[in-house]
Amino acid sequence: MALSILNNIASLAARNQLQITGAGLQSTLFRLSSGSRINTGADDAVGLAIADGLRANVTALSQSARNASDGVGQLQVADGALAQVTNLLNRAITLGTQASTGTVSSSQRTALNSEFTAIKAEIDRIGVNTTFNGSSVFSASTTSIFLSDAASNSTIAVSVGALSSSAIGTTSPVNLSVDDLTTAANATTALANMNTAVANVASIRGTLGASINRLQSAVNVINNQVQNLTAAEDGIRAADIAQEVANLTRFSILNQTGVSALAQANSQQQSVLQLLK
Repeated sequence: MALSILNNIASLAARNQLQITGAGLQSTLFRLSSGSRINTGADDAVGLAIADGLRANVTALSQSARNASDGVGQLQVADGALAQVTNLLNRAITLGTQASTGTVSSSQRTALNSEFTAIKAEIDRIGVNTTFNGSSVFSASTTSIFLSDAASNSTIAVSVGALSSSAIGTTSPVNLSVDDLTTAANATTALANMNTAVANVASIRGTLGASINRLQSAVNVINNQVQNLTAAEDGIRAADIAQEVANLTRFSILNQTGVSALAQANSQQQSVLQLLK
């Protein structure tokens, strides 16, 4: 190669190659530090679009799982409250059975009726004060559990129904508020209503159990989807650490040799001065 003092082609070539190596080294360090293969659209535009779409799906599904879990929690609170109502009704049945016999004195029947009245008041209190996340659990309105995977939306409707001593049950509610145990005849009538109320509560709890199982199943399915989509996104977005470490070693060596080559190329023009001495 002829010596020239106008242009140092070797130096330009070494500098260009050093810039390429530096860019590769920078990208490798970026991927290693972030753990991601795709950090900008320039890295992989198609892969970035797919990975971002998968992440959006995961975000929507994760919230849907939380929605369904909240629904399960609400229904479990309702079921626990209804279990307490069943206990109260069983106690009321015991009182009604006692009051229905003719051997009970008037004062005893009055005491039995007082406890029965307290039981009805407690059922009313449970119906009003049982809440979940600040909202009343026992409501005539239907609760819609929203599920979404970013591509499609769906809802699961659950209904607990209102609860009070005047309306125990959903299809054919029983009114215990007007019943009393002041006479044997009244106690017998009340006892029949109590037994129906127990059956109604059992029916409601059965419906709640089915809804809980459905929502829990939805949570399990959604969590499985989240796992699979997260794995798919990771396969697209995540950096291959072993490969990037190998790249780091290669670019580091190339960078060192490039610096040496550039220094050598720059020193070539200095040799021209030696010819002029």
